[in-house]
Amino acid sequence: MKKTVKFLVVIIISMYSVQAIAQSFGVIAGLNLSKMLVKDNDDTYDDNMKMNPGFHVGGTVNLPFSDMFSLESALLISTKGVKYKDGNFTSSINLFYIDLPVMFKALFDVGGVGIYGKVGPYVGVGLSGKMKYDDDGDKETETIKWGSDKEKDDFKRLDYGLAVGAGVEINALQIGIGYDLGLANISLYSDDGYKVNNRVFKISLGYRFGQ
Repeated sequence: MKKTVKFLVVIIISMYSVQAIAQSFGVIAGLNLSKMLVKDNDDTYDDNMKMNPGFHVGGTVNLPFSDMFSLESALLISTKGVKYKDGNFTSSINLFYIDLPVMFKALFDVGGVGIYGKVGPYVGVGLSGKMKYDDDGDKETETIKWGSDKEKDDFKRLDYGLAVGAGVEINALQIGIGYDLGLANISLYSDDGYKVNNRVFKISLGYRFGQ
């Protein structure tokens, strides 16, 4: 836990340092539709798994190299997880992360409207979470335990992967979609190649100051 706190402090300090030299910074929020890839060497276990709706919110920083190319980063609170339904049994995993994407961005002017695409890595740290069960009306909720102990913990705290996005800019307003491809195996179990990866589709609305 101490290492996680130190990691978050470094991220926050870095973001403020970058903002001091950035041409523009902003805010962003939107819808998350998350799922998990669960598989081993023999099979992919995606039957009855559904998208889990959530949100993301945070601040952004844009460092331009030219009128077309820039480096865009963000510090986000973002939800991840999955829903499962089989007959009268339903369950959901709801995870809260702090994510730091760092993305290379290309912006094209099309008739006064900016069209952009961006790609880059992200790193995330699990903050909290809940597992909810409903077995034909018999409901139960458990708190997610983060760590590395296979006997008592549920998931590894560290997540990382590749983020891609595209959208439009109209003056200071941004409307975009994105996808986070989790590459980190957040499962504590790895027998027979077992792994769990986060997957998140995003719809975002942002506003940039300092335009």
